[in-house]
Order: sequence, then C-alpha cells, then structure tokens
Amino acid sequence: MSADSASAAAAADSRRFGSGLALAAVGAIAFSGKAIIVKLAYRYGVDAVTLIMYRMLFALPMFLVLAWWAGRGKAALSARDWRVASGLGFCGYYLASFLDFAGLRYVTASLERLVLYLNPTLVLLLSVLIYRRRVTLRQVSALAVSYAGIALVFGHEMTLDQPDTGLGAALVFGSAVSYALYLVISAEEVQRIGSLRLTGLASSVACVLCIVQFLLLRPLSAADVAPAVVWLSLLNAVVCTVAPIVMVMMAIERIGAPLTAQTGMVGPLSTITMGVLILGEPFTGWTLAGTLFVLAGIWLLARAR
Repeated sequence: MSADSASAAAAADSRRFGSGLALAAVGAIAFSGKAIIVKLAYRYGVDAVTLIMYRMLFALPMFLVLAWWAGRGKAALSARDWRVASGLGFCGYYLASFLDFAGLRYVTASLERLVLYLNPTLVLLLSVLIYRRRVTLRQVSALAVSYAGIALVFGHEMTLDQPDTGLGAALVFGSAVSYALYLVISAEEVQRIGSLRLTGLASSVACVLCIVQFLLLRPLSAADVAPAVVWLSLLNAVVCTVAPIVMVMMAIERIGAPLTAQTGMVGPLSTITMGVLILGEPFTGWTLAGTLFVLAGIWLLARAR
C-alpha cells in the first residue's frame, strides 16, 4: 500500500471514528430528552395512558418501516421468532415505557434518568439470577457505588414536599428492570434475527399494545387533548424514540458497543441540564454527588467487564 493510500485510509478511519462518537453522543442526548418532553406534556393535564398512546401512534409507522428495511433479503420469520419479538416487545418497550411515563408524574426528570441509568447493573444482576453467571468483587463494588448515588438523590427528594416520590421511583425502577430483562433475553436473539430488525418488530408490537391499552381503558373522547400535547408526542416519537435508536445502532457499527455505551454516559448529565433550564428543576449538591456516583459506578462496571 502506498503512502497516499495509507494516509487516505487513516483519514477515512478517523472520520468514521469521529462520526461514531458524534452519533453515540447525540443519540444519548436525544434519548434523555424524552423525560423532559413527558414532564412538559403533563402540564396540560394529560394522563400516562393517553400520552404514551400518542407517542406510540406516531412511532408505529417508523418502526414498521425499520423492521421492513432491516429484514430485506433475509429469511422469513418463524412462528417462534414472532413469539420472541412479541414477548420482548411487551417487556422491553411496552411495559418499560408505560412504567416510566407513569413514574415521571411523581419524580423529577433528573432522578428518573439516574434510576434508568442503573440498567447495566440490573443486566448484571439478572444475568447472575437467570444464567447463574459469576460476579466479581470489582463488579459488586461498581454496583454499590451506583446504588449509593441513587440513594443520595432519592433521599434528598424524599425530604422535599413530594409525598409520592417513593411511588414514582418504584415505577421508574420497575421500568429499568423490565428493560434490563429485555436486554438479557434478547442477547442471543439479536444474533439470529438482527438488532435493527428485532428492534423494529418488538417496538411495533409495543406500539400496538399501547394503542389497544388506550382503547380498552379510555373513551375515544380522551384523545381530545391540547394541541401542544400532540406536537410534544410527535417530537418525542421522532427525536427521542426512533432517531436515537438508529443513531446508536450506527454508532455501534462504527466504534463498537463498549465505547458507544461509555459515550452514552452523557445522557444523565444532559437530562439534568435540560431539567434545570427547561423545567426549572432544582440543581443541588445532592443531585451532583448522586450523578457522579452513578456515572462512576457504571464506568467501574465497564472496566470490570
């Protein structure tokens, strides 16, 4: 290979690496914006069932296109594949999304994002319980650091005039557990079906479940909400749901899953910043300390692995 060819290849690799980092960071920030949009929509008196219905209604066509596009030229799905996609869609996107939306009514966006960011630790714990995998002392230490950070922020919010903080935190934690279960179970299925195809299928199932849930639990008149709620839901579906999924997948292709996950640590920080600037949420030393603990725990867990 000539010097010019080597230089061109190095420049291409550098651009690919830089674009991968950018996609991972923007995807993480976009994901974190979901909590802000949900909190803004709640100001118009809408409930969680109606709000998540609108989000999934707008996201459904895009997820169907994603599943179709990712499945082009591949073998048709078997009955087992459809059962797996349906089950993963229920726990990973429907249940996790509903519990998250419900919990955001009672806790700040900052605490919600920190609780959700315990996901890697929950994946480790579920892997130990389900697959009997061994855990090292360094991994246990990383878990302890992360949960200490959540305890700091949760304990501080419990002292405020927010009597339902415990309920909200429990709902968001349930969301994190549901999504961690999805990640643990889907690990092998991703290799067989494909990540984008499985994501599109499972998300489409979740969208249908959220729409059916609304039709069963609410009268059609409940869909008559403020125009701002509709626009916020459309923004949530496009910018904070579908686009981040695609960006993160593209980032993984360019820089790998470990570096993409580490770059995603910008997520909690961006949520806290937007919560302070947009929602007027308080930013205290407790919030900062808890955030640093959670991020340190996730970093230590990544190093331990």
